[in-house]
Amino acid sequence: MAASLMRSSAVMASGTMVSRVLGFAKAMLLVFAIGMVESKSADAFANGNLLPNTLYMIMAGGMINAVLVPQIVKAAKGADGGAGYINKILTLVLVALAAGTAIVMAVAPWIMELLTPGWGDPQRALAIAFAYWCLPQIVFYGLYTVLGEVLNARSVFGPFTWAPVLNNVVAIVGIVVFVIMFGSDRDGTRTPEDWTPIMIAVLAGSATLGVIAQAVVLFASWRRVGIRFRPDFRWRGTGLSHTGKIAGWSLATITVMQLGGLITQRVINLATGDGASAAAMQNAWLIFMLPHSVIAVSLGTAYFTRLAESGQSGRLAAFRADFSASARQISLVMVLAAVAIFSAAPFISYVFSLGSSPQLVEQFAIVLQCYMVGLAAYSFLFVVQRSFYALSDTRTPFFFTTVQIVLLVALTLCLVVLPKDLIGPAYGVVFGFSIILQAVLAVVLLRRKIGFIDATRILASFSRYVIAAIPALVVGLLLTVLIGQLLPNYGIVLALVFAAVDAALVAIVYIVGLRLLKSPELAELTNFVSSKLGRNRS
Repeated sequence: MAASLMRSSAVMASGTMVSRVLGFAKAMLLVFAIGMVESKSADAFANGNLLPNTLYMIMAGGMINAVLVPQIVKAAKGADGGAGYINKILTLVLVALAAGTAIVMAVAPWIMELLTPGWGDPQRALAIAFAYWCLPQIVFYGLYTVLGEVLNARSVFGPFTWAPVLNNVVAIVGIVVFVIMFGSDRDGTRTPEDWTPIMIAVLAGSATLGVIAQAVVLFASWRRVGIRFRPDFRWRGTGLSHTGKIAGWSLATITVMQLGGLITQRVINLATGDGASAAAMQNAWLIFMLPHSVIAVSLGTAYFTRLAESGQSGRLAAFRADFSASARQISLVMVLAAVAIFSAAPFISYVFSLGSSPQLVEQFAIVLQCYMVGLAAYSFLFVVQRSFYALSDTRTPFFFTTVQIVLLVALTLCLVVLPKDLIGPAYGVVFGFSIILQAVLAVVLLRRKIGFIDATRILASFSRYVIAAIPALVVGLLLTVLIGQLLPNYGIVLALVFAAVDAALVAIVYIVGLRLLKSPELAELTNFVSSKLGRNRS
């Protein structure tokens, strides 16, 4: 059984990693094809392609993850393996999402008008055209989620994590075809008026085709495990209302986050054509999330299982110990990640921009650096939030998330007075500030809930991280400036090398600083990782 679990974990981890690598390749190729910073075409596509993701999460994403998944897992234990229930649920999801998509497509012009104040008619028309091609993704995101969760309930994990790889491959092929047919536009000089229906169809259609492939390919895995889909419109007795009440706070949290995102997106869109706007901010977020998802989530997975076990059994002493250890160790690594990315941002931006003009590369680098303000706090908040979930408390996370979203929206609305080229970087700082305050509030509420949380030790550890990070950042920035002065015309390969060297130097200085400060977390983290690797090899 242990060997089987290890194989499943390896399959999922490898699929996720390959998908992320291809996701970065897709994003970089898209920049090569239509530009990023100051590109009105890229911002139009970013909004058109973002709309189905946002609306899916508002309409059904939270419902599927918070309500349907537990029901699917429960039904899978039945005599028929849950086949009857699964057919009802999948039919219901497809009908609901198809109806919702049709309604959204009918009002898409009004939605886009709300999101894009100050845009000219040609650019908004281009965004609407992209949206019409991309909005059918809503149905297939829902299909992919349900199909994948049914497979997970049957302990078939690989297809769900590898299907996004197919999505990225299809999208990459579509972008390559677009470049071959219509040429590249790295600096984003192509105007909205230059776009033809066939250009829109190739770029946006291939993006949607990738999502369709990601969903439909899972039917093959369904057949292998003996499941056949037969539409069933008899929806009474599915038991969703009871589960929905239990998951209500999770659904509310997701809805508040997505609605807040729509409001902040409206402000970010003001910068289109003048600075970092929708496309650049999406790519900065992609880079922001990489260390969090790869490092913080990976380190936290083992701890979260233990937190859930101790939280549900009422063993608060063990719960507090695991919370303190996970918060301190994850924060140690994420402070390093934030400093390394901040220092190497010019090189990362150069690679990601694939040869755009130096001015555009510099603007994206500044956005990246501003986003790093909140990276460590974001991962720390992730630990606190999961701690509440381990205690079966979804109401409190809704409260502190709502506070953060309200604060973020209020501060973002204040950015409209800034020059347009400063809106993107300022949003990165504002986002980080709101996350830091949210993390502080969340810790206060967790302490109120469970009493002692080892706050003194956690604060002492954070102080050591900050002290060690300062010389590491100074050394990294000095190296970045020195390379820029001595070799101003480096290519993409050298930029990759410089980014790696810069990050390595930052890491060395940071670790030496922690050792000089006698940080116990450094030894704890090394022992924790070594024990996990040793257990995996055995």
